[in-house]
Amino acid sequence: MTVIQWYPGHMAKARRLMEEDMRVVDMSLVVLDARIPLSSYNPDFDRILAKKPQLMVLNKQDLADSTATKQWLAYFRRRGLGAVGINAQAGHGMKELEKAIMQTAEPLFAELEAKGRRRRPVRAMVVGSPNTGKSTLINSLLPKAVSKTGNKPGVTRGRQWVRLGDKIELLDTPGVLWPKFETHSVAFRLAATGAISETVYDYYQVALELLDWLRQRGLADLCARYKLAEAEMATCHVEEVLAAIGRSRGLLAAGGVVREEETARLLLAEFRNGKIGRFTLDDVPGAR
Repeated sequence: MTVIQWYPGHMAKARRLMEEDMRVVDMSLVVLDARIPLSSYNPDFDRILAKKPQLMVLNKQDLADSTATKQWLAYFRRRGLGAVGINAQAGHGMKELEKAIMQTAEPLFAELEAKGRRRRPVRAMVVGSPNTGKSTLINSLLPKAVSKTGNKPGVTRGRQWVRLGDKIELLDTPGVLWPKFETHSVAFRLAATGAISETVYDYYQVALELLDWLRQRGLADLCARYKLAEAEMATCHVEEVLAAIGRSRGLLAAGGVVREEETARLLLAEFRNGKIGRFTLDDVPGAR
């Protein structure tokens, strides 16, 4: 596959503003895609967010393998970080998230009280890669939607403060990637889950790579979804698997030729919305 890179100009600006905003916030909520907790973590955050407490928020856990999500939450907690799993789209885990925010901010409150100062709302910056669901998370915490959301990377372009009652203030920020993906696997996983603009990668090649992964880790689910024979799909070329999916869905051109790109788009769309099954592409270090 051609090397994938996507770092539009507004992201460079957003990163600079994020560095400035760290001076006025108490902590950060790092929103990750629960299917790719490692690949969706921007390595620049190690430097930008280092001086303030961080809470790792694994969103879209309804699309991820539940056992893997538990392992990832435990992994972050072993590293001394707060961690919580949510499904912002459905509003699941919001009370646990609010509780985790307050727990993460408790040392700040204790410091204020020790200085004889009154408690104030904790100020948290919401950060993450594109399409991890930052704005959806904020909207789920509010009675009325305030952030522009969508299932496309890079929907939020500006910054805005949102107040949640009298205890929490959130600063919504645009999704930010980093200038160069460190490995091909990171680029593939970001593309497969929809974190990268579709204009910079080949749908067909990403679909083939996803199929190769699914054959190793989710063959039964894949074959059940598209009514394919497991024994045959386990041994044939991955291109033949994609063609079989196209035929099973009637995506055929004149002469019975499979419409490959349309089939690839179908596969990626159904993987992203969980119709094939719940999968976590990133393994917890040391878990396998």
